[in-house]
Order: sequence, then C-alpha cells, then structure tokens
Amino acid sequence: MQTGYNTDFVYQGKNFHVQTEDNGIHNPVIVTLLYKEGKILCSRKLSYADILKADCLEDVVRNLMKEQHKQMIKDLRDGAFDDKTQERVAGEFQKEQSLDEIIIDYLASSDE
Repeated sequence: MQTGYNTDFVYQGKNFHVQTEDNGIHNPVIVTLLYKEGKILCSRKLSYADILKADCLEDVVRNLMKEQHKQMIKDLRDGAFDDKTQERVAGEFQKEQSLDEIIIDYLASSDE
C-alpha cells in the first residue's frame, strides 16, 4: 500500500480537497475523491488487478496515483464540474477509466 496524496485549494472562492489512496494489493484499487467544503463531489476508481505481477508494480502504482490525482485537479480547474458544484450527493459524478485509458493519457501528457 502506497502513501496517498492530499491537496487543499480554493477554486472560484470555494474550498476543495483532493485525496488519492491506494487500497493495496489485496484490494488493488486507486481511489481519488474530490471534496467541496467537506462533502464528496466526485470519486474516481482505478483497478490495477491486471498488473499485480508487474516487475516495478510500486513505481507503476505511484505514477497512476499521481496522474489520477493531478487529473482530478485539472478537470476541476478546467471547469469540468462547474455546473455540478452545487450541493450533490456523494459519488453522483463518477468517472471511471480503464487502465489502458489512464496509461494512454499519461503517455500523451508526458510527450508534452
């Protein structure tokens, strides 16, 4: 299990917090939560069960966590949740990506 990421910031005068955690190899899922003023606005989950036997699993998981965390912040700052930042129920705005989509996005962003 990897140590997670936590980021607090203000966007459009509102307090937001992004938290990303690894659930470990017994539950190989990376979870990122976006909080608005203490309430969950969005969650994203990524399973890495299909790569558990990778030689450098720890590094791969760390990079996936970092990219998922950064993408949540980027999406918020790009306005992806602007029409959704009213009071909402936890988990209502989920976006799940396959491992292939995450890796493709990561590789594309590293070329920039």
